[in-house]
Amino acid sequence: MLRLFPFSISLVVAFSALAQSPRPAERGVPVPPSSWPTSQFVATAAKDPSVQKAKQILDDMIRALGGESYLNVRTMTMEGRSYSFWQGRPSGLGVLFWRFWEWPDKDRVELTKERDVVELNVGDKGYEITYKGTASQDPKQIDDYLRRREHALETVVRKWLPAQGTIILYSGTAIVEQTLTDEVMLFNAANDSVTISVDPRSHLPVRKMFSYRDPVDRQKDDDADIYANYRMVQGVNTPFSVVRMQNGEMRSQRFINTVTYNTELAPTLFETKGITYNPQKQESGQKPK
Repeated sequence: MLRLFPFSISLVVAFSALAQSPRPAERGVPVPPSSWPTSQFVATAAKDPSVQKAKQILDDMIRALGGESYLNVRTMTMEGRSYSFWQGRPSGLGVLFWRFWEWPDKDRVELTKERDVVELNVGDKGYEITYKGTASQDPKQIDDYLRRREHALETVVRKWLPAQGTIILYSGTAIVEQTLTDEVMLFNAANDSVTISVDPRSHLPVRKMFSYRDPVDRQKDDDADIYANYRMVQGVNTPFSVVRMQNGEMRSQRFINTVTYNTELAPTLFETKGITYNPQKQESGQKPK
């Protein structure tokens, strides 16, 4: 049974504990470097308990993800299998993929066992490369990719957190994937927001979620990534399973077999010879030039 001590005794106990408790460094808890993205919130956190709580959660999360090793990832090479879902059910048997990624805006995904379908995104451009040639991605596909990249966890940590005008707040707890998580909301200067749900035991992110207004029907949609099966690779704690959810429904799931970081990637991986055909014209019976 919980017992309530008299107010005066509680104060004595509290101040005694503060006086005798060791500092974080003395307890063996590493203090986040001053160069970490959350450093700009130090002054605000001293005055606002919500910001202080949010900053501590984010500092612990960055540390759990690998700290400096995580923050200094510049390239990634990944191989695995991806599955698509429609109305909560698998829409296929899954497809092998190889991904080559370079911070901040180069991404190449090779699909199928033969690796004969390539989705390439460089800057704000998107291409699909097949045996037919190189075509521009559908505008809706490009918009979806750019929106997700702008709200990706690495973008939020590296760009949002250190940017002027960003606000962080602790928004309480939530059950995510049967796990009680602490949730932090981040708002950038454009009043865009992302919510990160963090496991308080492992300090690893369980879910990252954002909302946006659909440009066609103007309805508000939710987009979330759920992370699981973390493994340490080259000092970076990596989720080997990622599920994408839209409005509460599973849309895709990715399983990683192997991943490596900071290997030199050939520039040719992110180059094209330009658009060589238009799928819409070819479908209407016109031959590509």
